[in-house]
Amino acid sequence: MNNIQSKSTDALNENLEEAVLGGGCFWCTESVFSELQGVQSVMPGYAGGDVPNPTYEAVCEKNTGHIEVVRVVFNPAEISYEAILKVFFATHDPTTLNRQGNDVGPQYASVIFYGSAEQERIAKHIMQEVEDALGQTVVTQLRPAAIFWPAEEVHHKYYARNPMQGYCVFVISPKLSKLRSHFGHLLATK
Repeated sequence: MNNIQSKSTDALNENLEEAVLGGGCFWCTESVFSELQGVQSVMPGYAGGDVPNPTYEAVCEKNTGHIEVVRVVFNPAEISYEAILKVFFATHDPTTLNRQGNDVGPQYASVIFYGSAEQERIAKHIMQEVEDALGQTVVTQLRPAAIFWPAEEVHHKYYARNPMQGYCVFVISPKLSKLRSHFGHLLATK
């Protein structure tokens, strides 16, 4: 089991692992990872800063040091950490510093918080593959595990509850279409 610290109340089953990833707005990343087989839960939150119990408003003010992330709990017997990272890199732009489309600021950084030496090794390998494939520098931060602070309830399952909201239609829906067309073999059957 990974040693990622968490301020959430749910305990990890010893057969499950977790990945904490930031790829822009957590509404997008939560929606993407919620579609995958083997994923038990996805929770939006904040990590990497130095302010305890951050709020969305404080993080948006850009002075907490926190990044919008998702905590993905998955069964490695059904989906590998490597596959999770391949989906992560394919569904956001890892070449833009502190930016995803019109979402600009340090809270939208591309980041992987690794929970073990093995996760760090896999992340470095995948990052190099992505950089080679793109022919551009990958600016994704690779950082050791940090305290994960769950986001406010209003941000949980945002796309599922608001699919017709403008941001969801114009930003999240295209990401999900890309996911379905490129990673259909990894999608959960519903």
